[in-house]
Amino acid sequence: MIKTSSYSDTGGRDHNEDFVCISASGVKLCAVVADGLGGHGGGAAASRAAAELVGATWDGTVSEDYLSELVQAAHRKVLSLQTQACAMKTTITFLAVNGMKAAWAHVGDSRIYHFLDGRLVSRTRDHSASQIAVMLGTITEDQIRFHEDRNRVYRALGQDGELKVETHFEALSPGKHAFLLCTDGFWEFVVESEMEKDLRNAADPEEWIGLMRARLTARVPSNNDNNSAAAAWVDME
Repeated sequence: MIKTSSYSDTGGRDHNEDFVCISASGVKLCAVVADGLGGHGGGAAASRAAAELVGATWDGTVSEDYLSELVQAAHRKVLSLQTQACAMKTTITFLAVNGMKAAWAHVGDSRIYHFLDGRLVSRTRDHSASQIAVMLGTITEDQIRFHEDRNRVYRALGQDGELKVETHFEALSPGKHAFLLCTDGFWEFVVESEMEKDLRNAADPEEWIGLMRARLTARVPSNNDNNSAAAAWVDME
């Protein structure tokens, strides 16, 4: 059984450059969250184009190569929309589930969190300057949220040169799996221990997102970034 919920909020900005696309049917799930980069509406156009292409094209296949191909197709789509006045770009996180198989792909600093039976199992690693600082040992994981370079991404759809897509495949073990896809405007204000706590206290994905959004709302400044998330519960019991 698969249950889902999602939202996207403009925050304190004039325009929402995030885009969320999620659908589930039977044992299949496709979820995409993208965070656009670029002024004059370019970021919004890039995130929407990338997410809609992936969501509309996915055929149920769950493999790292196939997900990477779809993200590369989205990358080419964003490149085709660029103009001299607007070199739009976007991050992307893409989760696919079919039966007992799951795979995900990401580019940039939007994240995918994977929980099993209420506990965090893994998360994607940001393609950002602050994540590199963690890898070098100059800052801790917790310090990413407030690091001065946290918004400097070194991979994005629409970038110049070759795009490397990071992927992962997972054979889902028995238990209750939960996935959270979110933009940096979300995860900067909700820490992982709170995600776990709210997951254990929620009756469904909608309530889970609601509990986390309440934390975010209480903490964000008036000029906060767009914030978006998609949640999926996959029960393999």
